[in-house]
Amino acid sequence: MHPTGNPRLLEKLVTAGLITAEQREAAHNVVQSLGERVEEALLDLHALDEATLLKFIAAEFKTRFVSTEKLAKADIDRAALDKIPAKFAEKRTVIPVLFDVATGTLSVVTPDPDDLGLVQEIQLVASVRHIKTFVGRPRAVKAAISKAYQGDIHAFATLDRSAQDQFASMMNVFERNLVSEESMVQSLANESVGKERVLSTQDLDGQRRGETAFSSTKGISHESYVETLNVLVTLLENTRPDLRGHSAHVARLCRKLAERIGLSAMQTTSLVVAAYLHDLGKMGAYHLTGLNVAEYEGHRSSAVKLVTSPLRLVEAVRLPRETEEILSAMYERVDGKGFPDGARAKEIPLGARILSIADTYADLTQNPRNPFRQSLKPPQACDVLKRYAGAVFDPNLVDLFRLIVTGDDLKARLLANRHRVLLVDSDPEETTVLELRLVEHGFEVHQARSAEQALKLLTTGEFELVVSDLELEQGDGYLLLVEARKQPWGRRLPWIIVTGRTGREDAQKAFDLGVADYLNKPVSADLFVAKAKQILERESTKGTGNRGVSGSLQEMGLPEMIQVLWHGRKTGRLKVRSGNEVGELHFVKGAIYNALFGTARGEDAVYALLKLTEGEFALEPTFEAPQQLIQANPEALLLEGMRRLDEENR
Repeated sequence: MHPTGNPRLLEKLVTAGLITAEQREAAHNVVQSLGERVEEALLDLHALDEATLLKFIAAEFKTRFVSTEKLAKADIDRAALDKIPAKFAEKRTVIPVLFDVATGTLSVVTPDPDDLGLVQEIQLVASVRHIKTFVGRPRAVKAAISKAYQGDIHAFATLDRSAQDQFASMMNVFERNLVSEESMVQSLANESVGKERVLSTQDLDGQRRGETAFSSTKGISHESYVETLNVLVTLLENTRPDLRGHSAHVARLCRKLAERIGLSAMQTTSLVVAAYLHDLGKMGAYHLTGLNVAEYEGHRSSAVKLVTSPLRLVEAVRLPRETEEILSAMYERVDGKGFPDGARAKEIPLGARILSIADTYADLTQNPRNPFRQSLKPPQACDVLKRYAGAVFDPNLVDLFRLIVTGDDLKARLLANRHRVLLVDSDPEETTVLELRLVEHGFEVHQARSAEQALKLLTTGEFELVVSDLELEQGDGYLLLVEARKQPWGRRLPWIIVTGRTGREDAQKAFDLGVADYLNKPVSADLFVAKAKQILERESTKGTGNRGVSGSLQEMGLPEMIQVLWHGRKTGRLKVRSGNEVGELHFVKGAIYNALFGTARGEDAVYALLKLTEGEFALEPTFEAPQQLIQANPEALLLEGMRRLDEENR
């Protein structure tokens, strides 16, 4: 691979008439002086846009391209990532995106799809039959590697001009002293006691001194305060390759468990703030988690010295009392052998017990320098937590945590449907809730702020549903719809209007143009998702495109899996294998049509399958049930199955 890309690319682009001779020379000078890749030089000079460049390269090498936007939103399966080690991916600038078990084909994105030597290396490293290469922008591939392997949630931010401006503004606040952990810590410490009170009540909340940093309902919101911490701490962690994005990951895990338990909004926010701050001032040779501190004397000695560092560094911030208690007690143990107070069991603040579990889990699953010297899979990491439950960790919280982290992951895969939706709205705040809820239900969501941008995206013909406001930047929602209906790809494209206009004439005009529904803002996100699903099912435009899902019954038991597929209205065949025994459950829109297990059929087979607690499963979403032998709904089957199991165990 040439370090600056394909040296003949510039000449080919000139020949094709895509760039001028002057642009070729300018790009060549950038490559020579900065050692930059040819592709990045062209894009930085605005000689042509990314899509045009990648499309040209893809055509040259008879492949397809993957845009930065698609890479940024890609949900890469762990099975694909495990095929290529992170160090190899970084060294060769290649990101695996999909592994087809049936054909043994690994799909990867690289700036050099024509590099046969690279393809051979990947095939050897991944031990797969076939390699399929797609072309991507060099910086985008590197960002995808950082995001997928290292958990860097801001990896793509540097490719976004608005994000760059935000980062630059934040760096100006700290007088661009973010070159190292020490400079950031010093900046925080100095500015928190001076006129510019960084993260203080006056700067963040605009409230009188004496209140906590986010105790007021005025000024900056709790969410903004937490997001500020997210950005600042993530910038700090960028200097720690193995722990990049660690605190943000811990914060997400803490929030999940807090919400599952039912903590109040204030308690949850206090815990999340503690999660973001827990490593502040501790960025030395050791990563200090509850497990590491319990097992290794060197870690314990460091933790004893540094346990108060986060609170000392942000002393002037006046954190909530709950946050201070959590940070002070995160190295306590439920058996009373922790520090600083030797508290045990419920004497330890609930938030501290949660933080200890989440911090250790994140270290085990993301940090290759953890005690096991490799990143563990979620079930393996939960097994480690279970091993120390009752001594280091709260056993009840460990059990609940396992259900959350393994169940949510599997549930998301079971429910994924890959419908592509375009949200067209000039106000990003209006679309945030809808986007998040759609993503939660497995949709692939893209956004456009103007009619022009929307048309450009829609011409790809890849969307199955459009959700549009009527008042758009540089255009009108009606005109966008009229233009779309003129195109082959848009004649039958399902369309939902979500707008603040409440007039009957507006609604009638929309329905005359063939919209599937007309909703007034503010709209219930749950209602919206339900309507979107109904419309897509009714229209049957492209199908779901689901990929098969496989896993272990230890990750999720059959009763819970049946409930997930039932409520998700999923169709397919769920195959179960336990030792030499094999069974099947046939689903049609969530209903169980038939079941097979040994010689049993129908309901008897369902009851027999429910006895299985160990084994593997695989969901085949393209399977169509040949007949319906079961009339009872899944809930009734589960209740009867559980009743029979109870009788057998008596």
